Amino acid sequence: MTVVYEDNHIIVVNKTASEIVQADKTGDTPLSETVKQYLKEKYQKPGNVFLGVTHRLDRPVSGLVIFAKTSKALTRLNEMFRAGVIATLQPHFDVVGQAADVEGSVAMIAQTKPNVVLLDVHVPGGEGGGGAEILVKSRAYSPNTVFLALSVSDSPQDVGSVIRAGAQGYVTKTISGDDLISSIKQVYEGYAVFSPKLAGFVLSAFQNGSPAGMGGSASGPIHDDELDRLSNREQEVMRLIARGYTYKEVASELFISIKTVETHMSSVLRKLQLSNRSELTRWAADRRIV
Repeated sequence: MTVVYEDNHIIVVNKTASEIVQADKTGDTPLSETVKQYLKEKYQKPGNVFLGVTHRLDRPVSGLVIFAKTSKALTRLNEMFRAGVIATLQPHFDVVGQAADVEGSVAMIAQTKPNVVLLDVHVPGGEGGGGAEILVKSRAYSPNTVFLALSVSDSPQDVGSVIRAGAQGYVTKTISGDDLISSIKQVYEGYAVFSPKLAGFVLSAFQNGSPAGMGGSASGPIHDDELDRLSNREQEVMRLIARGYTYKEVASELFISIKTVETHMSSVLRKLQLSNRSELTRWAADRRIV
Protein backbone atom coordinates (compact mmCIF):
# COMPACT_ATOMS: atom_id res chain seq x y z
CA MET A 1 0.00 0.00 0.00
CA THR A 2 1.33 3.44 -0.97
CA VAL A 3 0.10 6.51 0.90
CA VAL A 4 0.13 9.49 -1.45
CA TYR A 5 -1.22 12.12 0.95
CA GLU A 6 -2.37 12.28 4.56
CA ASP A 7 -3.49 14.98 6.96
CA ASN A 8 -5.73 15.11 10.03
CA HIS A 9 -8.88 14.61 7.97
CA ILE A 10 -8.19 12.44 4.92
CA ILE A 11 -5.77 9.86 3.62
CA VAL A 12 -5.17 9.26 -0.09
CA VAL A 13 -3.91 5.83 -1.13
CA ASN A 14 -2.71 4.50 -4.47
CA LYS A 15 -4.83 1.42 -5.22
CA THR A 16 -3.39 -1.32 -7.40
CA ALA A 17 -5.47 -3.00 -10.10
CA SER A 18 -5.71 -6.25 -8.12
CA GLU A 19 -7.04 -4.69 -4.92
CA ILE A 20 -10.64 -4.20 -3.84
CA VAL A 21 -11.71 -1.13 -1.88
CA GLN A 22 -14.46 -2.78 0.17
CA ALA A 23 -15.10 -6.34 1.28
CA ASP A 24 -16.95 -8.53 -1.21
CA LYS A 25 -17.83 -12.19 -1.74
CA THR A 26 -14.26 -13.08 -2.78
CA GLY A 27 -13.13 -12.82 0.83
CA ASP A 28 -9.99 -10.91 -0.18
CA THR A 29 -8.70 -8.33 2.27
CA PRO A 30 -10.04 -4.95 1.12
CA LEU A 31 -7.95 -1.81 0.91
CA SER A 32 -10.14 -0.19 3.57
CA GLU A 33 -9.04 -2.78 6.13
CA THR A 34 -5.39 -2.39 5.12
CA VAL A 35 -5.62 1.37 5.65
CA LYS A 36 -7.31 0.88 9.01
CA GLN A 37 -4.50 -1.38 10.14
CA TYR A 38 -1.95 1.14 8.90
CA LEU A 39 -3.57 3.93 10.92
CA LYS A 40 -3.94 1.71 13.98
CA GLU A 41 -0.25 0.85 13.98
CA LYS A 42 1.04 4.31 13.03
CA TYR A 43 -0.92 6.14 15.73
CA GLN A 44 -1.00 3.22 18.20
CA LYS A 45 -4.77 3.33 18.53
CA PRO A 46 -6.05 0.79 21.06
CA GLY A 47 -9.62 0.47 19.78
CA ASN A 48 -11.40 0.46 16.46
CA VAL A 49 -10.20 2.90 13.82
CA PHE A 50 -12.73 5.07 12.00
CA LEU A 51 -12.34 5.12 8.23
CA GLY A 52 -14.97 6.49 5.90
CA VAL A 53 -15.20 5.13 2.36
CA THR A 54 -16.33 7.88 0.02
CA HIS A 55 -15.88 6.21 -3.37
CA ARG A 56 -14.60 3.04 -5.02
CA LEU A 57 -12.42 1.85 -7.86
CA ASP A 58 -13.36 -1.66 -8.86
CA ARG A 59 -11.05 -4.35 -10.15
CA PRO A 60 -9.13 -4.26 -12.41
CA VAL A 61 -8.80 -0.47 -12.17
CA SER A 62 -5.92 1.25 -10.39
CA GLY A 63 -5.83 4.82 -9.12
CA LEU A 64 -6.11 7.10 -6.11
CA VAL A 65 -8.71 6.42 -3.42
CA ILE A 66 -9.66 9.04 -0.82
CA PHE A 67 -10.64 7.84 2.65
CA ALA A 68 -12.02 10.01 5.46
CA LYS A 69 -10.22 9.72 8.79
CA THR A 70 -12.97 11.48 10.75
CA SER A 71 -16.76 11.55 10.64
CA LYS A 72 -16.67 15.30 9.97
CA ALA A 73 -14.42 14.76 6.96
CA LEU A 74 -16.74 12.02 5.69
CA THR A 75 -19.71 14.37 5.97
CA ARG A 76 -17.90 17.11 4.06
CA LEU A 77 -16.75 14.74 1.32
CA ASN A 78 -20.30 13.44 0.96
CA GLU A 79 -21.51 17.03 0.68
CA MET A 80 -19.02 17.58 -2.13
CA PHE A 81 -20.26 14.44 -3.85
CA ARG A 82 -23.89 15.57 -3.51
CA ALA A 83 -22.99 18.93 -5.01
CA GLY A 84 -21.43 17.17 -7.98
CA VAL A 85 -24.47 14.93 -8.45
CA ILE A 86 -26.82 17.90 -8.27
CA ALA A 87 -24.76 19.78 -10.86
CA THR A 88 -25.05 16.76 -13.15
CA LEU A 89 -28.80 16.39 -12.68
CA GLN A 90 -29.99 20.00 -12.73
CA PRO A 91 -30.00 20.38 -16.54
CA HIS A 92 -32.35 17.38 -16.74
CA PHE A 93 -34.48 17.45 -13.57
CA ASP A 94 -35.91 19.85 -11.01
CA VAL A 95 -33.89 19.21 -7.86
CA VAL A 96 -36.30 20.18 -5.08
CA GLY A 97 -34.18 19.45 -2.01
CA GLN A 98 -31.38 17.62 -0.29
CA ALA A 99 -30.60 16.51 3.24
CA ALA A 100 -27.64 15.17 5.20
CA ASP A 101 -29.35 12.98 7.82
CA VAL A 102 -32.39 10.77 8.40
CA GLU A 103 -34.52 13.42 10.10
CA GLY A 104 -33.78 16.05 7.47
CA SER A 105 -34.46 13.59 4.64
CA VAL A 106 -37.85 12.52 5.99
CA ALA A 107 -38.85 16.16 6.55
CA MET A 108 -37.72 17.15 3.07
CA ILE A 109 -39.65 14.30 1.44
CA ALA A 110 -42.77 15.11 3.47
CA GLN A 111 -42.60 18.76 2.44
CA THR A 112 -41.70 18.46 -1.25
CA LYS A 113 -43.19 15.04 -2.15
CA PRO A 114 -40.68 14.43 -4.96
CA ASN A 115 -41.24 12.00 -7.81
CA VAL A 116 -37.85 10.34 -7.28
CA VAL A 117 -35.45 10.32 -4.33
CA LEU A 118 -31.76 9.49 -4.70
CA LEU A 119 -30.93 7.73 -1.47
CA ASP A 120 -27.66 6.81 0.20
CA VAL A 121 -27.52 3.69 2.35
CA HIS A 122 -25.36 5.03 5.17
CA VAL A 123 -27.12 8.17 6.35
CA PRO A 124 -26.46 9.44 9.88
CA GLY A 125 -29.16 10.24 12.42
CA GLY A 126 -32.48 8.69 13.29
CA GLU A 127 -32.40 5.26 14.87
CA GLY A 128 -29.34 4.16 12.92
CA GLY A 129 -31.26 2.57 10.06
CA GLY A 130 -29.84 4.86 7.38
CA GLY A 131 -31.47 4.81 3.97
CA ALA A 132 -33.86 1.99 4.83
CA GLU A 133 -35.15 4.01 7.79
CA ILE A 134 -35.78 7.02 5.53
CA LEU A 135 -37.77 4.82 3.16
CA VAL A 136 -39.97 3.39 5.90
CA LYS A 137 -40.59 6.67 7.72
CA SER A 138 -41.29 8.77 4.62
CA ARG A 139 -43.64 6.36 2.88
CA ALA A 140 -46.71 7.64 4.72
CA TYR A 141 -45.93 11.26 3.82
CA SER A 142 -45.27 10.66 0.13
CA PRO A 143 -46.62 7.26 -0.97
CA ASN A 144 -46.08 7.90 -4.69
CA THR A 145 -42.39 8.74 -4.39
CA VAL A 146 -40.00 6.15 -5.82
CA PHE A 147 -36.53 5.63 -4.40
CA LEU A 148 -33.26 4.89 -6.17
CA ALA A 149 -30.34 3.99 -3.91
CA LEU A 150 -27.02 5.54 -4.88
CA SER A 151 -24.24 4.30 -2.65
CA VAL A 152 -20.55 3.50 -2.50
CA SER A 153 -21.43 0.16 -0.90
CA ASP A 154 -22.31 -3.00 -2.79
CA SER A 155 -22.49 -5.35 0.20
CA PRO A 156 -25.41 -7.82 0.26
CA GLN A 157 -26.58 -6.45 3.61
CA ASP A 158 -26.77 -2.85 2.36
CA VAL A 159 -28.41 -3.78 -0.92
CA GLY A 160 -30.93 -6.07 0.77
CA SER A 161 -31.88 -3.55 3.44
CA VAL A 162 -33.01 -0.79 1.10
CA ILE A 163 -34.56 -3.12 -1.49
CA ARG A 164 -36.68 -4.81 1.16
CA ALA A 165 -37.60 -1.38 2.52
CA GLY A 166 -38.98 -0.44 -0.88
CA ALA A 167 -36.25 1.01 -3.11
CA GLN A 168 -37.01 0.65 -6.81
CA GLY A 169 -33.34 0.32 -7.73
CA TYR A 170 -29.76 0.36 -6.51
CA VAL A 171 -26.70 1.72 -8.30
CA THR A 172 -23.20 2.38 -7.05
CA LYS A 173 -21.31 5.67 -7.12
CA THR A 174 -19.09 4.38 -9.92
CA ILE A 175 -22.01 4.98 -12.29
CA SER A 176 -21.50 7.57 -15.03
CA GLY A 177 -23.54 10.76 -15.15
CA ASP A 178 -25.42 9.69 -18.28
CA ASP A 179 -26.27 6.29 -16.80
CA LEU A 180 -27.46 7.90 -13.57
CA ILE A 181 -29.79 10.19 -15.50
CA SER A 182 -31.09 7.19 -17.43
CA SER A 183 -31.58 5.20 -14.21
CA ILE A 184 -33.63 7.99 -12.62
CA LYS A 185 -35.89 8.16 -15.68
CA GLN A 186 -36.33 4.38 -15.66
CA VAL A 187 -37.34 4.09 -11.99
CA TYR A 188 -39.77 6.98 -12.48
CA GLU A 189 -41.35 5.02 -15.34
CA GLY A 190 -41.76 2.00 -13.08
CA TYR A 191 -38.71 -0.07 -14.00
CA ALA A 192 -36.36 -1.73 -11.53
CA VAL A 193 -32.78 -0.59 -12.09
CA PHE A 194 -29.69 -2.23 -10.62
CA SER A 195 -25.99 -2.17 -11.31
CA PRO A 196 -25.18 -5.47 -13.08
CA LYS A 197 -22.76 -6.62 -10.37
CA LEU A 198 -25.53 -6.38 -7.77
CA ALA A 199 -27.86 -8.76 -9.57
CA GLY A 200 -27.10 -11.75 -7.35
CA PHE A 201 -27.81 -9.79 -4.18
CA VAL A 202 -31.04 -8.41 -5.58
CA LEU A 203 -32.27 -11.81 -6.71
CA SER A 204 -31.54 -13.23 -3.27
CA ALA A 205 -33.63 -10.45 -1.76
CA PHE A 206 -36.51 -11.34 -4.05
CA GLN A 207 -36.22 -15.02 -3.28
CA ASN A 208 -36.38 -14.34 0.45
CA GLY A 209 -39.54 -12.28 0.05
CA SER A 210 -40.78 -9.60 -2.31
CA PRO A 211 -39.40 -6.20 -1.37
CA ALA A 212 -42.02 -3.60 -0.63
CA GLY A 213 -42.70 -1.26 -3.46
CA MET A 214 -41.58 -3.60 -6.19
CA GLY A 215 -44.51 -4.65 -8.29
CA GLY A 216 -44.80 -8.15 -9.62
CA SER A 217 -47.01 -11.04 -10.40
CA ALA A 218 -47.84 -13.60 -7.78
CA SER A 219 -45.24 -16.25 -7.24
CA GLY A 220 -45.96 -19.82 -8.18
CA PRO A 221 -44.45 -23.06 -9.34
CA ILE A 222 -42.07 -23.17 -12.26
CA HIS A 223 -43.86 -23.60 -15.57
CA ASP A 224 -41.55 -24.76 -18.33
CA ASP A 225 -44.09 -23.83 -20.95
CA GLU A 226 -43.81 -20.16 -19.96
CA LEU A 227 -40.07 -20.16 -20.62
CA ASP A 228 -40.57 -22.22 -23.78
CA ARG A 229 -42.62 -19.39 -25.25
CA LEU A 230 -39.40 -17.39 -25.60
CA SER A 231 -36.84 -17.86 -28.33
CA ASN A 232 -33.22 -18.52 -27.38
CA ARG A 233 -32.30 -14.89 -28.00
CA GLU A 234 -35.30 -13.64 -26.03
CA GLN A 235 -34.24 -15.84 -23.12
CA GLU A 236 -30.72 -14.37 -23.25
CA VAL A 237 -32.11 -10.84 -23.19
CA MET A 238 -34.59 -11.73 -20.46
CA ARG A 239 -31.90 -13.14 -18.15
CA LEU A 240 -29.64 -10.11 -18.51
CA ILE A 241 -32.49 -7.64 -17.99
CA ALA A 242 -33.63 -9.59 -14.93
CA ARG A 243 -30.09 -9.32 -13.54
CA GLY A 244 -30.31 -5.53 -13.76
CA TYR A 245 -28.46 -4.84 -17.01
CA THR A 246 -29.43 -1.70 -18.91
CA TYR A 247 -30.47 -1.95 -22.56
CA LYS A 248 -27.09 -0.53 -23.53
CA GLU A 249 -25.24 -3.15 -21.46
CA VAL A 250 -27.36 -5.98 -22.88
CA ALA A 251 -26.64 -4.77 -26.41
CA SER A 252 -22.92 -4.72 -25.69
CA GLU A 253 -22.98 -8.15 -24.05
CA LEU A 254 -24.89 -9.82 -26.90
CA PHE A 255 -23.38 -7.78 -29.75
CA ILE A 256 -26.74 -6.50 -30.93
CA SER A 257 -28.24 -3.02 -31.25
CA ILE A 258 -30.15 -1.27 -28.48
CA LYS A 259 -33.18 -1.17 -30.77
CA THR A 260 -33.01 -4.97 -31.11
CA VAL A 261 -32.86 -5.30 -27.32
CA GLU A 262 -35.97 -3.13 -27.01
CA THR A 263 -37.77 -5.26 -29.59
CA HIS A 264 -36.88 -8.49 -27.77
CA MET A 265 -37.94 -7.01 -24.43
CA SER A 266 -41.32 -6.00 -25.80
CA SER A 267 -41.78 -9.52 -27.10
CA VAL A 268 -40.69 -11.07 -23.78
CA LEU A 269 -43.11 -8.95 -21.74
CA ARG A 270 -45.95 -9.66 -24.17
CA LYS A 271 -45.37 -13.43 -24.19
CA LEU A 272 -45.03 -13.65 -20.41
CA GLN A 273 -47.95 -11.25 -19.87
CA LEU A 274 -45.86 -8.93 -17.73
CA SER A 275 -45.99 -5.15 -17.61
CA ASN A 276 -42.44 -3.98 -16.95
CA ARG A 277 -38.88 -4.87 -15.93
CA SER A 278 -39.80 -4.93 -12.26
CA GLU A 279 -42.33 -7.70 -12.84
CA LEU A 280 -39.86 -9.53 -15.06
CA THR A 281 -37.19 -9.47 -12.32
CA ARG A 282 -39.70 -10.89 -9.84
CA TRP A 283 -40.86 -13.51 -12.33
CA ALA A 284 -37.29 -14.68 -13.01
CA ALA A 285 -36.35 -14.65 -9.32
CA ASP A 286 -39.38 -16.73 -8.35
CA ARG A 287 -38.28 -19.37 -10.84
CA ARG A 288 -34.55 -19.08 -10.08
CA ILE A 289 -33.72 -19.11 -13.76
CA VAL A 290 -31.09 -16.33 -13.80
